[in-house]
Amino acid sequence: MNLKDLYINYFVSKGHKQIPSAPVVPENDPSVLFNTAGMQPLIPYLMGQPHPYGTRLVDYQKCVRTNDLDEIGDTTHHTFFEMLGNWSLGDYFKDESISYSFEFLTKVLNIPIERLAVTVYAGDKNIPFDEVSHNKWLSLGIPEKRIARTVEDNFWIAGTSGPCGPDTEIFYFRSNDEIPEVFDPEDDRWVEIWNNVFMEFYKDENGNVTELPKKNVDTGMGYERATAVLEGVLDNYTSSVWKDVIDLISDIAKKPYIGNEESMRIIADHIRTAVFISADPASIKPSNTDQGYILRRLIRRAIRHAKKLEIDISSDWEQRIAKLIISKYKKYYSELTENESVVLEVLKNEKEKFNRTLEKGLREFNKVSNKDIDAETAFHLYDTYGFPIELTEELAHDAKIKVDTLGFKERFKKHQELSRTASAGKFKGGLAGNSEIETKYHTATHLLNAALKVVVDKNVHQKGSNITDERMRFDFSCDHKLTDEEKKKTEDLVNEWIKEGLDVTVKEMSKSDAINSGAECMFIEKYPDMVTVYSIGNVSKELCGGPHVKNTSELGHFKIIKEEASSAGVRRIKAVLTNE
Repeated sequence: MNLKDLYINYFVSKGHKQIPSAPVVPENDPSVLFNTAGMQPLIPYLMGQPHPYGTRLVDYQKCVRTNDLDEIGDTTHHTFFEMLGNWSLGDYFKDESISYSFEFLTKVLNIPIERLAVTVYAGDKNIPFDEVSHNKWLSLGIPEKRIARTVEDNFWIAGTSGPCGPDTEIFYFRSNDEIPEVFDPEDDRWVEIWNNVFMEFYKDENGNVTELPKKNVDTGMGYERATAVLEGVLDNYTSSVWKDVIDLISDIAKKPYIGNEESMRIIADHIRTAVFISADPASIKPSNTDQGYILRRLIRRAIRHAKKLEIDISSDWEQRIAKLIISKYKKYYSELTENESVVLEVLKNEKEKFNRTLEKGLREFNKVSNKDIDAETAFHLYDTYGFPIELTEELAHDAKIKVDTLGFKERFKKHQELSRTASAGKFKGGLAGNSEIETKYHTATHLLNAALKVVVDKNVHQKGSNITDERMRFDFSCDHKLTDEEKKKTEDLVNEWIKEGLDVTVKEMSKSDAINSGAECMFIEKYPDMVTVYSIGNVSKELCGGPHVKNTSELGHFKIIKEEASSAGVRRIKAVLTNE
């Protein structure tokens, strides 16, 4: 019987009701991007709201954690994982909870007690040592030398505020070495497989801790790690959870797992996580913000490691892996079947977008990888080629050089100040996205603005714009519908400037100096005192937050696809860039 089924059946026999898994994207919790633990969807009930299924619950919850992405590639870490959990909402507490955990591990799963060790909360000035848990473990046969006391590792909270409390963690000695008499939680041979969290308190946004009206229990066991333990393997990715996925990647790459472990683990983990995020009811798509950014980073990192394995990126490799993952999990998660076409399309589209920029970016990186990467170079890779700093760091690590990450962050912060997000209620002086195609479209708006001044009226001014990966939209002041001749002349002039290969230059100056230099600006009052001015040859000069291409020859062919009214005195042009 599958471990998930064994777990559910055991706790159902103890009076628990099974509840379905919540989505990976929280429905009513803006404090986190993803559900990182089984307790997060249950916070209202941990706070006292009655649960329709009662006070004893059991489930397996889809979770995504992104705080340790750099750890992915080792034998135990996973971005997406399943948490097996049982809950007491004001019902039983520490004694019963620990007893259930111990019985399931030693009686149902038949794990020898000598391979188990535990941690308990040592206490601090506000919350005392967890003597109840300590004594319970002793009564069950765990010797004192196998009980470690910690503070930070044994106090649990999801996010920055919410229900919290001390916990006791259960560890399994996974090595074939002789089991040490004294348990050291820092010894990597001991792997955490279970966590019992005792929700006694609530921490508010100011850090104040108060007692909850009801004492609750949240327990969790990582499905992947537990399966590896039961199967006696030292590498999670060789367990039954992963073996068929790893075998498929090995077949696609025509390389063995041994010797290529890191890249194959990363591909398996990241594609699985991408499948579950893109199948989620929240309909997440790759982007440059929030969950979309994580999804984009996961897919692109998987592509990077597929290239390292010399996989033909143009093939359907990611589709084959995704389909296998969907088939493995569809029994438990119906949304995978329902949204399979969406998942496959997301993976395919993001792969194609990234491939269009990756080769150019890699060539650029190789030009500068003979020495450490300074902040400006790292930002150039990000600004021009859509390279996240994490990818530059990975490439630098492979090349055994350093990256000025701190300097990059300072440079990026400066960039953000000039291009602030609308979601924060601040002025957006540049482009939110930084992909290669978005950068091209943004540069093209400058050329279009300049062309309209020549063809239509010198007093034409930009009134707004919107850019996606598929097209640009440009609003401008104009009192009439453009004639076919005006549209053709505008289009031809933009393409003439593109063919001329005009350099795009940038200069930082005070806002007053920028205006005096003749630079055009929309919403001048909203710009900071220091601004950046982008010039395209002698045809365009504008205040802007960027980013832009280095030369107009990079843009391709400009084509107007629609011209229409936007509002009174404002017209709208939609246009595309092609390879014609």
